[in-house]
Amino acid sequence: MNFWEKITGSDMTKEFKVFELRAEKLPADYQAAWEKIKANLWEHSDFTGRNLMPILEGVIGLLEETASDGQSIQEALGEDIKGFCSALVGKDGANSYRDKWRKQLNNNIAKKLGK
Repeated sequence: MNFWEKITGSDMTKEFKVFELRAEKLPADYQAAWEKIKANLWEHSDFTGRNLMPILEGVIGLLEETASDGQSIQEALGEDIKGFCSALVGKDGANSYRDKWRKQLNNNIAKKLGK
């Protein structure tokens, strides 16, 4: 990735279009779950969203594999998609800008209090 792609995000746009093309090949219930997953994961994004790309790659791969095995979406992800997404970002350490700011604020307060 060159500097221009990093600044404009064009590399992510290309990669995201590939994800969408892969999702279009999934059954309808999987496509609906994919939309919900994307919506829930963007809450945990950093400023650019670049931190979520490996997670999205893994999710679309999981959906493709479970769909080809003939599993239902509930068997693959469970009933709670929001919980599934929270577990994903917790496991992969995708901190949002709010998490980073919260940590920075806590560190600054601890310094002021001398702890």
